[in-house]
Amino acid sequence: MFDQDKWQEIFSTIRRNKWRTIATAFGVFWGILMLVLLLGAGQGLQNGVIKAMILDATNSIWFVPDRTTLPYRGHPPGRRIEFNESIMTKVKEQVEGVEYISAENWLFGNFNIVHGQKSSPFMTLGVGDEYFNIKIYQRYIMGRKLNALDMVQGRKVCVIGERVMEVLFDPEEDPIGQQINIKGVSFTVVGVFQDDGNNGRFSERIYVPLSIFQRIYNPDRSIRLFAVTTKEGYVGTEVEAEVKAVIYDQYSIHPDDNQSMFIHNQEENYREVMGLFFGIKTFVWIVGIGTLLAGIVGVSNIMLIIVKERTREIGVRKALGATPRSIVSMIVQEAILITGVAGYFGLLVGIALIFGLNSVMDGQDVEYFYNPTVQFEVALAAVFVLIIAGALAGLFPALRAARINPIEALRVD
Repeated sequence: MFDQDKWQEIFSTIRRNKWRTIATAFGVFWGILMLVLLLGAGQGLQNGVIKAMILDATNSIWFVPDRTTLPYRGHPPGRRIEFNESIMTKVKEQVEGVEYISAENWLFGNFNIVHGQKSSPFMTLGVGDEYFNIKIYQRYIMGRKLNALDMVQGRKVCVIGERVMEVLFDPEEDPIGQQINIKGVSFTVVGVFQDDGNNGRFSERIYVPLSIFQRIYNPDRSIRLFAVTTKEGYVGTEVEAEVKAVIYDQYSIHPDDNQSMFIHNQEENYREVMGLFFGIKTFVWIVGIGTLLAGIVGVSNIMLIIVKERTREIGVRKALGATPRSIVSMIVQEAILITGVAGYFGLLVGIALIFGLNSVMDGQDVEYFYNPTVQFEVALAAVFVLIIAGALAGLFPALRAARINPIEALRVD
């Protein structure tokens, strides 16, 4: 129940000691400000590292063939392993944990991609339609992705990176539906994507359907590598082991020959990165809360001084029938008010500074730092910490006030 007289008295006490209250509140303001800024910077660092290192779906696993180093089943060492489309079919059929699978082939050689009077060398890759469920960090800014019909019908279509569009097309020209010439063959542009991977170089790529790529540019139908993603509920390392077993059996590779194939497990990399940042965020919380607690201790000390100064007044209250509970609630409410207001402004200023930093950084390429933010859950946690801290800051002085003996208090000068 709202007690107007009690709140008037609290505000009166604050006004009588406004500079002391402001100085005390600044400790709480600074603590929550530092906590928010540290958390925002930590999130920006995490986003930057993930952007730089995690270029594909976090549950993706990439398999790249190489040469064998051990003899096995009558085969000598030094054999070059060449994947083909049939191995992907076997993997899809035999490994239950595989969600998506796609090959990635590319053309070697420095040849130009031509559109009208403009030309420039760009990397051209043949991929399956499920490839775009693995390259999830690509953002399509125009048109569409390649789809299953493009693969089945062998359509001469392509999607191009933003950088390709900027070089081959005029600024006012719409590339969708236009023709580009790739090594003597015309392809229709159906989409434009943006990919910040590899410092933006992935936006210099062109993707065509794997079926038409194999027919025109790669008649032996070998594939340079393929990738899979794991289904929800499956462990990446287990799926990796099962896919590896299928490949080793298919190509008669010695089980101990770990040099015959390069495997990149993105899930493991992602887990290691997130484990690292869990430790960093834990450290940030410890430092931030430590700074905040320093401010809270200041509030608690001030409340003790206030209780000492008001000993006679509290004694009079108790002599007139005030209960210990009412005394405790008055002191605790004053402490919560000071910490709550100071912490709220610290939270607002911290979020505003992070938002301003994000606006300044917009469009700038800062390595390993990107989009610093404070999550809504973190803000709620900070508010919760403030409320608890404010209550604790006032609790011990309030309990001391509640134990004051009225007769002894009246004797205090």
